Amino acid sequence: MSAAIEPLEGSLRPREFDHDDVLRIAFDQFWRKGVRGTSLSDIARDAGVQRGSLYNAFGSKEALLLCAYERYASEYLNSLQKTLGSGTLRERLTAFFELTIKNFRSGSPPRGCPTTRGLMELTSVEGEGLDENARQAFADLVARITDLVQEALSGGIERGEFNGDPETAALHIVTMTRGLAVLERAFGDEAQLRKIGAHTVDLVLGKKGG
Repeated sequence: MSAAIEPLEGSLRPREFDHDDVLRIAFDQFWRKGVRGTSLSDIARDAGVQRGSLYNAFGSKEALLLCAYERYASEYLNSLQKTLGSGTLRERLTAFFELTIKNFRSGSPPRGCPTTRGLMELTSVEGEGLDENARQAFADLVARITDLVQEALSGGIERGEFNGDPETAALHIVTMTRGLAVLERAFGDEAQLRKIGAHTVDLVLGKKGG
């Protein structure tokens, strides 16, 4: 989809650009370098557009990055919904951790978790972090992930695969993924992350065959 950016009065008409492509490039910059490490000039250069066109279209760097994050969140939730949508409960939860770890380890070098990184920037030096809109966007994604995991656990109760509290178990599972995000940054040990994910599934469901 191409977005034609309307010129300011008396200005030259800026070039058209591909809206989705700009959002993809902006999010990749944010994911790799963080908000403070990313500039509109960098995004404009990589997208092959004028920085002024980005200001006209989005208003600010933070607004652009929020749009890019919302695009990422939508795609991630769609993938997660499919992952949690079939198989036994154990298979669904195992696939959930596989998808989570794969997301952390994507890129070269691995980029980690964009949501955890963004939340950490909220508590950075005053005036240099993100605003309340960003905090809400990050929190909303975590809440929606938790809801999807809770739905999977509730379905497991109906199938006789789980007899615990789905709300508490979902919070436990998603909290573990935040810890995995930190461990991934500290050690980069994918095998260790998978081992912790499998152990978490065992804690929630009981050991397989046990």
